[in-house]
Amino acid sequence: MNDPQPTTRETQALPARTPQEVADDVVARVLARAGTALQAGGTVHSTYDGDQLDLEERSSLRRIAGLSTELEDVTEVEYRQLRLERVVLVGLWSGGSIEEAEISLRELAALAETAGSQVLDGLLQRRRTPDPGTYLGSGKAAELAGVVTAVGADTVVVDGELAPSQRRALEDIVRVKVVDRTALILDIFAQHAKSREGKAQVELAQLEYLLPRLRGWGESMSRQAGGQVGGAGAGMGSRGPGETKIELDRRRIRNRMAKLRREIAAMEPARLTKRASRKKHAIPSVAIAGYTNAGKSSLLNRLTNAGVLVENALFATLDPTVRRAETHDGRVYTLADTVGFVRALPHQLVEAFRSTLEEVADADLILHVVDVSHPDPEGQLAAVRHVFADIPGAMDVPEIVVLNKADLASPEAIARLRSREAGSVVVSTHTGEGIDHLKAVIADQLPRPGVIVDVVVPYHRGDLVSRVHEHGDIDHQEHTPDGTALRARVDEALAAELEAAAVRPA
Repeated sequence: MNDPQPTTRETQALPARTPQEVADDVVARVLARAGTALQAGGTVHSTYDGDQLDLEERSSLRRIAGLSTELEDVTEVEYRQLRLERVVLVGLWSGGSIEEAEISLRELAALAETAGSQVLDGLLQRRRTPDPGTYLGSGKAAELAGVVTAVGADTVVVDGELAPSQRRALEDIVRVKVVDRTALILDIFAQHAKSREGKAQVELAQLEYLLPRLRGWGESMSRQAGGQVGGAGAGMGSRGPGETKIELDRRRIRNRMAKLRREIAAMEPARLTKRASRKKHAIPSVAIAGYTNAGKSSLLNRLTNAGVLVENALFATLDPTVRRAETHDGRVYTLADTVGFVRALPHQLVEAFRSTLEEVADADLILHVVDVSHPDPEGQLAAVRHVFADIPGAMDVPEIVVLNKADLASPEAIARLRSREAGSVVVSTHTGEGIDHLKAVIADQLPRPGVIVDVVVPYHRGDLVSRVHEHGDIDHQEHTPDGTALRARVDEALAAELEAAAVRPA
């Protein structure tokens, strides 16, 4: 019996796929994961995370389906309600691989969901450079308008920063609100900021972004009034240079920005005082930094039982948290949880949060947390270090790369990162794997006091002995009739106090 002959379909080579077909497959994969960023039960907590009392409050801020943010009357501002926005994502596949384009679009979907939106559809265009007019080009913009109408979306989110003219032109075509990546991140920051300083920093960043993007509609572009306006724009007093409404809005924004800068500057002395107090008592400081959602807050909870908010969402932490910790040999240091970074972090946020980011530059050690289970951990490392480069002094601080979420990552990815980052530590904040080793590495790399003292401290100065235990390295301790004999390494200020109080030989 003869073997069956291969069919024509089997013998023919498969036709090459077009770039648009490849792009459509990327969008399909991104949409298949839509809704997973904030799904119920998506955040897994450990016993070290505490009661998570802030989580219920955070969840209550989510936008609610069916409620509108559009006001019938601007006087009803107090009754404004949040809405679950229905969005269409737009990305450009320009330079780089299709994998990089997919990672970026997937991150945009997670950002949109973190902001409280529902992702309905998406477009990814193969294009070398953005169109200067509409970002996408007239043909693709018209296709986008059809998609928006078909799915009933009310917002388009673009994976890039739009020029004011590009946003206006695209809105004129799609007839719904257009938001770029920068505005989306600013919106998330505005929802999550809790402290007075954090809220002021976010508002300043939003106003800096808004100022060149003000848009007037209809008569508001030409409404002018100068001098003493007595009536309905007629007669004496209604003539003069005046201001258009958009000019008036710009002036008000600039005045508000100046006030916010003064407020932020006024808050700085309190933070500097706390920092100076820690330095006076020679308390080493460790800053936890890294990409957003890498597990920085979970690591802080593991190391200190701080119980700070942990959520499977981007930018869950905005306000820095400082907690006390101890090495295995009893030395005290502080751990600061800082705001997460992201690719193309808006420069307005880097400027507005400069005071907060100084925690990184002033630290004695940086724990750079990386999600080793992410599809592109190397890209996350590069993005964070790019922000470090914008913070004066941050690149000079010693760094420990912490490869987190090892329980979710493949052995190959862990091995690749460990070979790339010498001295990195593999941990899982969920299971506790590697945490003890990390504590030992922190203790080894923290700066040690540099002054050697050999003194007898009288018993009534037990406070000095306690401080040596807390902030110094003790080589020898013995109780004598005259007091506590100590041989230790301490900082200069404590050494001077010990020498002044020491019992002198007869």
